[in-house]
Amino acid sequence: MSGTACIGTVRIRRMREQDAKAAAALEASVSPEAWSERAFQEAVSDKNAIYLAAEQDGALVGCCGLWISLDEADLCNVAVDRAFWRRGIASRMIGELFAMGEAAGVRDFTLEVRKKSRAAVALYEKLGFAAEGVRRDFYKNPEDDALIMWKRRSDGADTAQEPADGIRFEHKQK
Repeated sequence: MSGTACIGTVRIRRMREQDAKAAAALEASVSPEAWSERAFQEAVSDKNAIYLAAEQDGALVGCCGLWISLDEADLCNVAVDRAFWRRGIASRMIGELFAMGEAAGVRDFTLEVRKKSRAAVALYEKLGFAAEGVRRDFYKNPEDDALIMWKRRSDGADTAQEPADGIRFEHKQK
């Protein structure tokens, strides 16, 4: 993305295998430990995973995934193009994953986040996650601990958020 102002409709939809190259490039632009194109392709086709894409004008501007194991799910690969940060896109994608996970029987959601990533930790706390543990030296580039966070269904946190900066969200199943 060019870093220009975000206007128009951001659509959130299921990620497709053909999104894998753009998802890998997007994640690499915001994370030093990004997944490969092949890893995204495999995740999208895995029956235990749900991956979403956020797009505007045909360009991938966000992605995230959920790996389901019985009544628990691991939120992962949350990435949003820097030009679109702080506009509610990550919150919307995660909210959609919560709904899809709960429809599949998920009661509790977990994630790992860099301890030093204050903005990400604050976002997850706003969405109802609470830190329950630490994995020391989990991240290597740069070195950092991972906070293990959980959102338990009994927490009852509301994930709804109003769009910012003129973005309209459109949700599509496929």
